[in-house]
Amino acid sequence: MGPGEDPVPVHDRVTVLTSVALLLIAAAAWVSVVRSSLRGDDMMMTMPMPATVADGLAFVVSWGVMMTAMMLPSALPMISLYGATQRGAAGAAAKGVPVALFTLVYLALWAASGIPVYFAHTLLMTLAGSAFAYAIAVILLAAGAFQLSPLKQGCLRACRSPLGFLLGHWRAGRRGSLALGWSHAVYCLGCCWALMLVLVAAGAMGLRWVLLITAVVAAEKLLPGGEWFARAAGGALLLLGVTVALRPDLVTVLRGGHAM
Repeated sequence: MGPGEDPVPVHDRVTVLTSVALLLIAAAAWVSVVRSSLRGDDMMMTMPMPATVADGLAFVVSWGVMMTAMMLPSALPMISLYGATQRGAAGAAAKGVPVALFTLVYLALWAASGIPVYFAHTLLMTLAGSAFAYAIAVILLAAGAFQLSPLKQGCLRACRSPLGFLLGHWRAGRRGSLALGWSHAVYCLGCCWALMLVLVAAGAMGLRWVLLITAVVAAEKLLPGGEWFARAAGGALLLLGVTVALRPDLVTVLRGGHAM
Protein backbone atom coordinates (compact mmCIF):
# COMPACT_ATOMS: atom_id res chain seq x y z
CA MET A 1 0.00 0.00 0.00
CA GLY A 2 1.45 3.35 -1.02
CA PRO A 3 1.87 6.20 1.45
CA GLY A 4 -1.04 8.19 -0.01
CA GLU A 5 -3.37 5.27 -0.61
CA ASP A 6 -6.65 5.16 1.28
CA PRO A 7 -6.68 1.96 3.38
CA VAL A 8 -10.45 1.62 2.85
CA PRO A 9 -11.60 1.92 -0.79
CA VAL A 10 -13.97 4.85 -1.26
CA HIS A 11 -16.61 2.72 -2.97
CA ASP A 12 -16.54 0.28 -0.04
CA ARG A 13 -17.19 3.13 2.39
CA VAL A 14 -20.03 4.39 0.20
CA THR A 15 -21.54 0.90 0.13
CA VAL A 16 -21.38 0.61 3.91
CA LEU A 17 -22.85 4.09 4.43
CA THR A 18 -25.60 3.34 1.93
CA SER A 19 -26.51 0.12 3.72
CA VAL A 20 -26.55 1.84 7.13
CA ALA A 21 -28.73 4.69 5.83
CA LEU A 22 -31.23 2.28 4.27
CA LEU A 23 -31.39 0.20 7.43
CA LEU A 24 -32.06 3.34 9.49
CA ILE A 25 -34.87 4.34 7.11
CA ALA A 26 -36.37 0.85 7.34
CA ALA A 27 -36.05 0.89 11.13
CA ALA A 28 -37.83 4.25 11.34
CA ALA A 29 -40.63 2.88 9.14
CA TRP A 30 -40.94 -0.18 11.38
CA VAL A 31 -41.14 2.01 14.49
CA SER A 32 -43.99 3.93 12.85
CA VAL A 33 -45.83 0.73 11.87
CA VAL A 34 -45.49 -0.83 15.32
CA ARG A 35 -46.46 2.36 17.15
CA SER A 36 -49.54 2.76 14.96
CA SER A 37 -50.52 -0.82 15.70
CA LEU A 38 -50.02 -0.42 19.46
CA ARG A 39 -52.04 2.82 19.47
CA GLY A 40 -54.85 1.00 17.72
CA ASP A 41 -54.62 3.11 14.56
CA ASP A 42 -56.26 1.21 11.73
CA MET A 43 -55.76 1.86 8.04
CA MET A 44 -58.56 -0.52 7.21
CA MET A 45 -62.06 0.69 6.48
CA THR A 46 -64.11 -1.95 8.28
CA MET A 47 -67.48 -0.51 7.30
CA PRO A 48 -68.73 0.15 3.76
CA MET A 49 -68.25 3.80 2.80
CA PRO A 50 -67.66 5.85 -0.34
CA ALA A 51 -64.04 6.33 -1.37
CA THR A 52 -62.88 9.88 -0.65
CA VAL A 53 -59.76 11.80 -1.60
CA ALA A 54 -58.84 12.47 2.05
CA ASP A 55 -59.24 8.84 3.11
CA GLY A 56 -57.41 7.66 0.02
CA LEU A 57 -54.48 10.01 0.61
CA ALA A 58 -54.19 8.97 4.26
CA PHE A 59 -54.31 5.33 3.23
CA VAL A 60 -51.62 5.71 0.55
CA VAL A 61 -49.27 7.56 2.93
CA SER A 62 -49.68 4.87 5.59
CA TRP A 63 -49.31 2.18 2.94
CA GLY A 64 -46.08 3.78 1.71
CA VAL A 65 -44.62 3.74 5.21
CA MET A 66 -45.62 0.11 5.67
CA MET A 67 -44.14 -0.90 2.30
CA THR A 68 -40.90 0.88 3.22
CA ALA A 69 -40.73 -1.17 6.40
CA MET A 70 -41.61 -4.44 4.68
CA MET A 71 -39.80 -4.21 1.34
CA LEU A 72 -36.69 -2.07 1.87
CA PRO A 73 -34.73 -4.66 3.91
CA SER A 74 -35.08 -7.33 1.22
CA ALA A 75 -34.10 -4.78 -1.47
CA LEU A 76 -30.94 -3.85 0.42
CA PRO A 77 -28.59 -6.23 -1.49
CA MET A 78 -29.74 -4.81 -4.84
CA ILE A 79 -29.48 -1.17 -3.76
CA SER A 80 -26.13 -1.66 -2.02
CA LEU A 81 -24.66 -3.39 -5.07
CA TYR A 82 -25.89 -0.56 -7.27
CA GLY A 83 -24.24 1.88 -4.88
CA ALA A 84 -20.98 -0.03 -5.16
CA THR A 85 -21.03 0.43 -8.94
CA GLN A 86 -20.86 4.21 -8.55
CA ARG A 87 -17.11 4.23 -7.86
CA GLY A 88 -16.45 6.43 -10.89
CA ALA A 89 -18.55 9.32 -9.61
CA ALA A 90 -16.66 12.37 -8.39
CA GLY A 91 -17.25 12.92 -4.68
CA ALA A 92 -19.37 11.15 -2.09
CA ALA A 93 -22.38 13.38 -2.80
CA ALA A 94 -22.27 12.55 -6.50
CA LYS A 95 -22.02 8.85 -5.67
CA GLY A 96 -25.12 9.10 -3.48
CA VAL A 97 -27.40 10.74 -6.04
CA PRO A 98 -27.89 7.69 -8.31
CA VAL A 99 -28.52 5.46 -5.29
CA ALA A 100 -31.03 7.96 -3.87
CA LEU A 101 -32.86 8.13 -7.20
CA PHE A 102 -32.91 4.32 -7.52
CA THR A 103 -34.28 3.95 -3.99
CA LEU A 104 -36.85 6.75 -4.27
CA VAL A 105 -38.31 5.33 -7.48
CA TYR A 106 -38.45 1.87 -5.92
CA LEU A 107 -40.29 3.12 -2.82
CA ALA A 108 -42.51 5.50 -4.81
CA LEU A 109 -43.88 2.69 -6.98
CA TRP A 110 -44.62 0.59 -3.91
CA ALA A 111 -46.38 3.58 -2.30
CA ALA A 112 -48.37 4.20 -5.50
CA SER A 113 -49.56 0.61 -5.44
CA GLY A 114 -51.64 1.69 -2.44
CA ILE A 115 -54.00 3.55 -4.81
CA PRO A 116 -55.52 0.46 -6.47
CA VAL A 117 -55.33 -1.34 -3.11
CA TYR A 118 -57.48 1.41 -1.56
CA PHE A 119 -60.16 1.16 -4.24
CA ALA A 120 -60.10 -2.65 -4.24
CA HIS A 121 -60.53 -2.79 -0.48
CA THR A 122 -63.32 -0.19 -0.58
CA LEU A 123 -65.09 -2.42 -3.11
CA LEU A 124 -64.44 -5.53 -1.01
CA MET A 125 -66.03 -3.89 2.03
CA THR A 126 -69.31 -3.45 0.14
CA LEU A 127 -69.77 -7.22 0.37
CA ALA A 128 -71.47 -8.74 3.39
CA GLY A 129 -71.85 -12.09 5.10
CA SER A 130 -70.96 -15.17 3.10
CA ALA A 131 -70.20 -13.15 -0.03
CA PHE A 132 -67.40 -11.37 1.86
CA ALA A 133 -66.01 -14.67 3.19
CA TYR A 134 -66.07 -16.31 -0.23
CA ALA A 135 -64.34 -13.28 -1.76
CA ILE A 136 -61.54 -13.71 0.80
CA ALA A 137 -61.35 -17.41 -0.09
CA VAL A 138 -61.04 -16.54 -3.80
CA ILE A 139 -58.25 -14.05 -3.04
CA LEU A 140 -56.37 -16.66 -1.01
CA LEU A 141 -56.74 -19.25 -3.78
CA ALA A 142 -55.65 -16.77 -6.47
CA ALA A 143 -52.62 -15.71 -4.42
CA GLY A 144 -51.67 -19.34 -3.80
CA ALA A 145 -51.95 -20.18 -7.49
CA PHE A 146 -49.80 -17.18 -8.41
CA GLN A 147 -47.11 -18.25 -5.93
CA LEU A 148 -46.78 -21.51 -7.90
CA SER A 149 -46.81 -19.85 -11.33
CA PRO A 150 -43.89 -19.40 -13.77
CA LEU A 151 -44.48 -15.62 -13.69
CA LYS A 152 -43.83 -15.58 -9.95
CA GLN A 153 -40.65 -17.58 -10.40
CA GLY A 154 -39.44 -15.30 -13.19
CA CYS A 155 -39.92 -12.14 -11.13
CA LEU A 156 -38.37 -13.82 -8.09
CA ARG A 157 -35.24 -14.78 -10.05
CA ALA A 158 -34.71 -11.11 -10.98
CA CYS A 159 -35.07 -10.11 -7.32
CA ARG A 160 -32.75 -12.86 -6.07
CA SER A 161 -29.91 -12.03 -8.46
CA PRO A 162 -28.81 -8.39 -8.01
CA LEU A 163 -25.72 -8.78 -10.18
CA GLY A 164 -27.64 -10.50 -12.97
CA PHE A 165 -30.33 -7.82 -12.83
CA LEU A 166 -27.83 -4.95 -13.06
CA LEU A 167 -25.91 -6.60 -15.91
CA GLY A 168 -29.12 -7.19 -17.84
CA HIS A 169 -30.74 -3.79 -17.24
CA TRP A 170 -27.80 -1.42 -16.83
CA ARG A 171 -28.36 2.22 -17.78
CA ALA A 172 -25.84 4.99 -17.21
CA GLY A 173 -26.50 8.41 -15.74
CA ARG A 174 -29.27 9.75 -13.56
CA ARG A 175 -31.95 8.76 -16.04
CA GLY A 176 -30.42 5.33 -15.91
CA SER A 177 -30.82 5.32 -12.13
CA LEU A 178 -34.50 6.15 -12.53
CA ALA A 179 -34.94 3.45 -15.15
CA LEU A 180 -33.13 0.85 -13.05
CA GLY A 181 -35.12 1.74 -9.94
CA TRP A 182 -38.33 1.48 -11.93
CA SER A 183 -37.40 -1.87 -13.47
CA HIS A 184 -36.43 -3.36 -10.13
CA ALA A 185 -39.62 -2.06 -8.50
CA VAL A 186 -41.74 -3.58 -11.29
CA TYR A 187 -40.09 -6.99 -10.84
CA CYS A 188 -40.46 -6.71 -7.07
CA LEU A 189 -44.11 -5.70 -7.35
CA GLY A 190 -44.68 -8.54 -9.81
CA CYS A 191 -43.08 -10.92 -7.35
CA CYS A 192 -44.96 -9.83 -4.20
CA TRP A 193 -48.31 -8.33 -5.22
CA ALA A 194 -50.25 -11.49 -4.34
CA LEU A 195 -48.79 -11.60 -0.84
CA MET A 196 -49.74 -7.96 -0.33
CA LEU A 197 -53.27 -8.74 -1.51
CA VAL A 198 -53.45 -11.42 1.18
CA LEU A 199 -52.12 -8.93 3.74
CA VAL A 200 -54.93 -6.50 2.93
CA ALA A 201 -57.85 -8.84 2.33
CA ALA A 202 -57.27 -11.77 4.68
CA GLY A 203 -55.00 -10.14 7.24
CA ALA A 204 -56.67 -6.71 7.51
CA MET A 205 -53.09 -5.34 7.64
CA GLY A 206 -52.74 -6.50 11.23
CA LEU A 207 -49.25 -6.44 12.73
CA ARG A 208 -49.01 -10.24 12.92
CA TRP A 209 -49.73 -10.50 9.20
CA VAL A 210 -47.29 -7.69 8.42
CA LEU A 211 -44.54 -9.56 10.26
CA LEU A 212 -45.47 -12.90 8.69
CA ILE A 213 -45.53 -11.62 5.11
CA THR A 214 -42.32 -9.64 5.64
CA ALA A 215 -40.65 -12.86 6.78
CA VAL A 216 -41.97 -14.75 3.73
CA VAL A 217 -40.75 -12.03 1.34
CA ALA A 218 -37.31 -11.98 2.97
CA ALA A 219 -37.05 -15.78 2.86
CA GLU A 220 -38.03 -15.87 -0.81
CA LYS A 221 -35.55 -13.20 -1.83
CA LEU A 222 -32.59 -13.68 0.49
CA LEU A 223 -32.34 -17.28 1.69
CA PRO A 224 -30.92 -20.23 -0.27
CA GLY A 225 -33.74 -22.13 -1.91
CA GLY A 226 -36.03 -19.10 -1.85
CA GLU A 227 -38.01 -20.51 -4.76
CA TRP A 228 -39.13 -23.35 -2.51
CA PHE A 229 -40.23 -20.91 0.18
CA ALA A 230 -42.42 -19.28 -2.47
CA ARG A 231 -43.93 -22.63 -3.45
CA ALA A 232 -44.48 -23.59 0.19
CA ALA A 233 -46.26 -20.28 0.80
CA GLY A 234 -48.37 -20.93 -2.29
CA GLY A 235 -49.39 -24.34 -1.03
CA ALA A 236 -50.26 -22.91 2.39
CA LEU A 237 -52.41 -20.18 0.80
CA LEU A 238 -54.26 -22.70 -1.36
CA LEU A 239 -54.98 -24.82 1.70
CA LEU A 240 -56.11 -21.77 3.65
CA GLY A 241 -58.35 -20.66 0.78
CA VAL A 242 -60.07 -24.05 0.63
CA THR A 243 -60.50 -24.01 4.41
CA VAL A 244 -62.13 -20.57 4.36
CA ALA A 245 -64.42 -21.63 1.52
CA LEU A 246 -65.57 -24.57 3.64
CA ARG A 247 -65.65 -22.60 6.91
CA PRO A 248 -66.53 -18.96 6.09
CA ASP A 249 -66.69 -18.10 9.80
CA LEU A 250 -62.88 -18.39 9.94
CA VAL A 251 -62.59 -15.05 8.14
CA THR A 252 -63.16 -13.26 11.45
CA VAL A 253 -60.24 -15.16 12.99
CA LEU A 254 -57.95 -14.39 10.03
CA ARG A 255 -58.79 -10.68 10.09
CA GLY A 256 -58.37 -10.34 13.83
CA GLY A 257 -62.04 -9.60 14.39
CA HIS A 258 -62.42 -7.31 11.33
CA ALA A 259 -65.08 -8.95 9.17
CA MET A 260 -68.35 -8.06 7.54
